Amino acid sequence: MKHTILVFCMAAISMVACKEGTKTETGNKDSATAASKTEEAWVPIDSATQMAKMMEYATPGDMHKMMASWSGNWQGEMTVWNYEGAAPQMVKTAASNSMAMDGRYQVSRHTGNMMGMPFEGMSIMGYDNALKKFTSSWIDNMGTGIMNTTGDWDAASKTLTSTGSMPDVCRPGKTCSVREVYTVVDDNTHMLTMYGPDPKTGKQFKMMEIKLTRKK
Repeated sequence: MKHTILVFCMAAISMVACKEGTKTETGNKDSATAASKTEEAWVPIDSATQMAKMMEYATPGDMHKMMASWSGNWQGEMTVWNYEGAAPQMVKTAASNSMAMDGRYQVSRHTGNMMGMPFEGMSIMGYDNALKKFTSSWIDNMGTGIMNTTGDWDAASKTLTSTGSMPDVCRPGKTCSVREVYTVVDDNTHMLTMYGPDPKTGKQFKMMEIKLTRKK
């Protein structure tokens, strides 16, 4: 009797699984069909238009001039929190900003001391004329991964807000979301605030803040 009931239950589970599989497969087909319908048709582009667009894409504009105005040497006062409510750790840093490739990208190099060890980091930031967004990549000697972010500039508040992801060292193979807010207080004072996941709760919190002052 028990064997009969077990066989019946296994059969019922199999039937449900098959039905769910059918629904999922059908749902996937419907989604693919909908996606193909909404996909824009390819529009042929003549060589003259293509060349003009490429020249427009490659020409530095106002956003690149703004980045160039940030060139020079800066000293930083960094505050780091390991988790929400933790005691802040104060770190002194130095940064050097310069433009590369005829004013198309900003290369920023950072040095300091963190957790009793020498710290070195570098970022490459650009403004993508096609996407109309800032893009940035960051590497440092505290890891082996690359953090990539994309953001928008708000002229009214003089703030660049970027979002992206970085490797999650505590969960191999996964990434975690990050958010950066870069504020131009004045020509010689900038603020960078970074938000990431609290290691205790997973909720996003302010994990780092840097006050940058241009060296005279």
